[in-house]
Order: sequence, then C-alpha cells, then structure tokens
Amino acid sequence: MRSSLILSTIGLSLLAVTSGCAKKAVTQAPPPAPITPVRETPAPEPQRQRPAVVAAVPKPEPAAPVVASKNTPKSLEDLLNQLLDAYFDYNAATLRTDAQTALNKNSAALRALLQEFPDTKFTVEGNCDERGSSEYNLALGDRRAAAAKEFLTQIGVPAERLTTISYGKERPVCTEQNEACWQKNRRAHLTASR
Repeated sequence: MRSSLILSTIGLSLLAVTSGCAKKAVTQAPPPAPITPVRETPAPEPQRQRPAVVAAVPKPEPAAPVVASKNTPKSLEDLLNQLLDAYFDYNAATLRTDAQTALNKNSAALRALLQEFPDTKFTVEGNCDERGSSEYNLALGDRRAAAAKEFLTQIGVPAERLTTISYGKERPVCTEQNEACWQKNRRAHLTASR
C-alpha cells in the first residue's frame, strides 16, 4: 500500500506539475506598421456665397480731348509747328506771292500767340540752300529774314516782338542735291525766343 500511495502521490504531483506548468502558447504581436509622415492638408476654404444682385460696372465714358494748358512750352511748340514757312527763289530775298500768302495765313495765328504768350518774342529765321559760300548765304539769309519781318509788321504784328537771325546754309531741312530739295531750304521760318 505504501507503494501505491507513493505512486499515487507521485502521479498526482506529476499531474499537478503538468497541469500547472502547461506551456502557454506564445503569440507574438505583429510588428508595428512603418511610420509614414502625415501630410497636413489645409482645410478647404468655406465657399463664399455670391450676392444675389451683382452691381453693374459702369461703362467708361470717352475721355475729353487733351488740351494743352495755356502758356506751356508744349502748346507754344505745337502752335509754332502749325505756322507756314515763306519760300524764296534762288539767289533772291523778295517775297513771292506764295510766300506772302503763307505769311498772311500766319499773321492771325501769330497775333493769337502774341496775346496768349505776352512774354514771348518770335524770331524770323532766314535760310538758304547749300549753293554759294557760307558768307554769301549768311547775308542772303539775313535779307530774307528782314523781308519776312517787314511784311509781318505791315500786317499788324508788333515789330518789337520780332527779331531776325540768319542761318545761311547751316540748317537745311533737306539734304538731297536737286531743285526740289534746294527750294525747301530757301525759306523764312518762325520760332519762339523767350
């Protein structure tokens, strides 16, 4: 009996050991997922509600024409550019009929310029074509300027507001060597001299 008791005690011990020490199944947790950077996306902007009535955009009105103010060099220059030159025959300082007509047309504009620009004096420039010596053409240009000034004073432009100068052949407006070009250079021209 004793042996059976020992055996039963051993059996129970073994049973207790085997049941108490039963191996637990080891389960491993899955590896953590790789960390990916999270991009922040901006929150969508709230939609703006459009007004029920949209204001009408006014149509632009046509701009008024630009008028140069009085007594400005630009308006003076513009007005002077409208004056006509008086042309002369070759080797002459006598005003032709077409030159007198041009100066008559200029006289009304010149009187208006004299009123609008009371401190401005005007210069009558005498010019010649390239033929002849410089000295001869300076003298001829002087006679042409004097003839144009004399005509302008006779039709009412005050002599004290007009001066003369001769440029001879030094200021050509055309440089070709033909009669049409030379004719353009034989002239009396009006400019402002403050």
